[in-house]
Amino acid sequence: MILLPNCKINLGLRVVRKREDGYHDLETIFVPIYGLHDELEVERVQNTEYRIQTDNDIVFRQEGIAVDCSPEDNLIVKCYRRMKAKYPQIGDVKVRFKKNIPFGAGLGGGSSDAAHMAIALNELFALGLSKEELAAEVTPLGADCPFFIYNVPCYAEGIGDRLTPIDLDLKGIRIVLIKPEEGVSTKEAYSGIKLNGEGLDILDDLGVLGNLDKCINDFEATVFPKHPIIADIKKRLLDAGAFYASMSGSGSTVFGLFKNDPEGRTDANLAMLKQQFASMVLLDDTFGEWKS
Repeated sequence: MILLPNCKINLGLRVVRKREDGYHDLETIFVPIYGLHDELEVERVQNTEYRIQTDNDIVFRQEGIAVDCSPEDNLIVKCYRRMKAKYPQIGDVKVRFKKNIPFGAGLGGGSSDAAHMAIALNELFALGLSKEELAAEVTPLGADCPFFIYNVPCYAEGIGDRLTPIDLDLKGIRIVLIKPEEGVSTKEAYSGIKLNGEGLDILDDLGVLGNLDKCINDFEATVFPKHPIIADIKKRLLDAGAFYASMSGSGSTVFGLFKNDPEGRTDANLAMLKQQFASMVLLDDTFGEWKS
């Protein structure tokens, strides 16, 4: 079977407090973006023909963007290992994986890959797991992995794993993603982060989407001074006519939201942006219906 693990953006991100386990509680809204996705093909293997890698039960072939880790450290393989240990009916598989979502980008590509691998195993081996059960399976692999099981706009709390689906109407809104060549590590983004304290509710700030100028990503304060190109991209998106622009997650991707412009000024401005950022990953897409 073939799946298309998509990326996400964050509408606002508040870092609320540091937990005793070293992680941080946050508040954000995850929004799925289907136009930029990886490719994941998973097949059951009935014989030993493909037993040539890893521990002889999963063959993992990667294409596309190079990932700086061994196959055994890839979240797709980790998901397979974790679920196979719990569900003995899971057999040998062959995986072809094409990486299109850049990493170090704040787009959740690795988490999406892991979640979609769990979805594939659930179907291929008839595990009968509900979305809630699948979300619980992938949570240890990454805080935002559960979001990609549901893959609809969600208000997220905790470390990003406590999810509440929300009504969010972005149909027809145009989104532009720009990923500079440099990335931002999560550790770097959290370095020097200012905590916002108790009792915040990002939904109050959003209204939802009623007051986006108050919808702030706290990581911008720590990332922009170290990576001025990221701050510049946000400014250029706003100058091009975006009614809202923000860094996604811990960066380095910046997105802009544009309303329909029948006079074509947005097209002209975005054409200039594409020339300016020709060496960068750029997606220009329009929101449609959410997938269930």
